Amino acid sequence: MSYRKLSMALYFCENRWYTLFVGQKWRTKIEEKIYKIWISLIKNLGIKKYQSLIQEFGSMQNLWNASKEDLRKADGIGEKLSEIISNKDIKKDTLRHLEYMKKHNIDIIGIEDKEYPTLLKNIYNPPLNLYIIGRKDILNEANIAVVGCREASEYGKFVAKDFAYNLSKSGFNIVSGLARGIDSYAHIGTINARGKTIAVLGNGLDAIYPQENIKLVQDILNNHGCIISEYPLGTKPDRANFPARNRIISGLSNGVLVVEAKPKSGTMITVDFALEQGRDVFVIPGNIDSVNSLGTNELIRQGAKLVTNYEEIVEEYI
Repeated sequence: MSYRKLSMALYFCENRWYTLFVGQKWRTKIEEKIYKIWISLIKNLGIKKYQSLIQEFGSMQNLWNASKEDLRKADGIGEKLSEIISNKDIKKDTLRHLEYMKKHNIDIIGIEDKEYPTLLKNIYNPPLNLYIIGRKDILNEANIAVVGCREASEYGKFVAKDFAYNLSKSGFNIVSGLARGIDSYAHIGTINARGKTIAVLGNGLDAIYPQENIKLVQDILNNHGCIISEYPLGTKPDRANFPARNRIISGLSNGVLVVEAKPKSGTMITVDFALEQGRDVFVIPGNIDSVNSLGTNELIRQGAKLVTNYEEIVEEYI
């Protein structure tokens, strides 16, 4: 992006005259953020294609400025992706996103940034960028995921809250998906312990889903936690997004605790990702007459570690 174009972008986003005259370091930081947002708006652009594009054009600035003809000549890009990358409307949307993010304290972390979680970076197909509200540094601390079904039993809610509370008191951050049921009670247990919890959303950070958890989100942030998503602003909650979201929950974590799970569920997808990523899988045994225990008991039968006390998890990492 040229200095003139960048200055115009800064003026658009800040709407204050002095933004045009700040130092080069600040301008570079804003320019990098614009590029990250822009890349996140290009749908279905995975890490391999992204790396190929950077190798082809040398820098994000060159890619931003590339013409449709230049893009068509590049290996493996194709007509459709060339159209998207050169689309001026998407670049305008990038600036609108930046303005909204500044107003609502939303930041973005790129895969090449030092704040990007190391564990997540090493999974298959890591997200190129993470939108975040709250503490960045906890992404790289000791994290345990607590997951389970939305239609949780009273027993499941108690266990999720109790294990999250005690694991948090033992020095772990708790990762979950802010969904109804087990996820919510895992976050609540951590907050009760005055611990830090990470909520991974399957939609943009300009909307909280489910809406009933708006206060829970504020409690998470007030207790030094964070809310993250790989999805750009404006992305609505969609069933297709949640399996991809689940790879981030397990990818951020040293281990995954499964409290309740139906046989075919998002929780079992998270377990599949955890096993693929080489994460520890811990399982709470359940009532053999409950549908919520069919998945968990099957995981135990297949060799996952049965736990009945949070200390059995802590001992794995001492």
